[in-house]
Amino acid sequence: MTDSLLDALVDICGPGFARPARSVDRIAGRQAAHVAVPATASAVADTLRLSDSFRVRGAGTKIDWGFPPADLDLIVDTGRLNGLWDHNEATAVVAAGTPVAAVQAALALRGQRLAVDPPSRGATIGGMLAVNESGPLRHRFGSPAAQTVSVDYVTASGAVESSDGEGGRPGIAEIDGVLTSAVLRLEPLPPARRFVGRTVETPAEVDELVSAVLAQDVSPSAIEVDLPGATGGVLALLLEGHESEVAGSADKIAGVWGGRSVVTSAAPSWWGQYPFQASSDVALRIAAQPRHLQAVAYSLRDAAGSAVAIRGSAGVGTVHAVLPSSLGVARVREILVALEQVLLARRGKLAVVSAPPELAVELPMADRRGLF
Repeated sequence: MTDSLLDALVDICGPGFARPARSVDRIAGRQAAHVAVPATASAVADTLRLSDSFRVRGAGTKIDWGFPPADLDLIVDTGRLNGLWDHNEATAVVAAGTPVAAVQAALALRGQRLAVDPPSRGATIGGMLAVNESGPLRHRFGSPAAQTVSVDYVTASGAVESSDGEGGRPGIAEIDGVLTSAVLRLEPLPPARRFVGRTVETPAEVDELVSAVLAQDVSPSAIEVDLPGATGGVLALLLEGHESEVAGSADKIAGVWGGRSVVTSAAPSWWGQYPFQASSDVALRIAAQPRHLQAVAYSLRDAAGSAVAIRGSAGVGTVHAVLPSSLGVARVREILVALEQVLLARRGKLAVVSAPPELAVELPMADRRGLF
């Protein structure tokens, strides 16, 4: 960008809200040229008309996910697209740059919530929707995209649009541009929660215990597994509702799972967190039918030559796994090919969501907009 274009960004966004990029303004190892922080959808549109290559940044929690950019003229920061309005019993409109935690705090004052819990703790609404980032509550409520009524967005060419994903209009994953706001469904805040946890020795045991839960007359909000690698792991589920209902259901599940079960009102320390450090590991997202997760775990172990950390939704079959970057590109590629063969036979999916920049340029990284 030239200085005249920087001046134009300042005219659009206001003094102090457009600047040359600093050393921290990097995406997957690529240095940006400028940063703009528009405050309205029309300002976003005017900003995008000035750039041929841009990336959107909310809280930056997933900024390095997906393909590394070939060029990076501009980072569009959504920090000023903030707020919640048209709030009723069923839905609310939320600006894309609003932190999910801030929305939850505001809704809780009215006994409501978004039934989402993205593992990226600082995630914004736009960042969560852009990569369909789901946490444990996906088991009961579906993905964030499934809970979205419609979105407003600006296309890469600078047109302001709206979509509900119906009648040929683009779904969230098909939008090439900047999300500016979304109409999201709301749920009542549950008055009580219980977690039931149990240690497991093998991935096969996870399948048996999940099947036992699903055969019961209970409705868990989440069923999560943590398999850290070398030794066993933990299976846990979340029950939500009225106190007497969740207490009875928790005792029932604990009885089915046996003597190693623990019932508590507090989540396990690993609950709703990724098993990887985005800056240093090769992070995989894997989807398969729950009964096939044991095959995924065993095939990863065999391909990698040692146990691989896996964590995620055992009841849905969407998990994340982590491969150390020290394996190198060639070895990681071999493991991916082996896992893809296992998943292909079981109609599963695999995506490489993040990797260190030096590996990301050599690996088949996922398209951020196409993450399942």
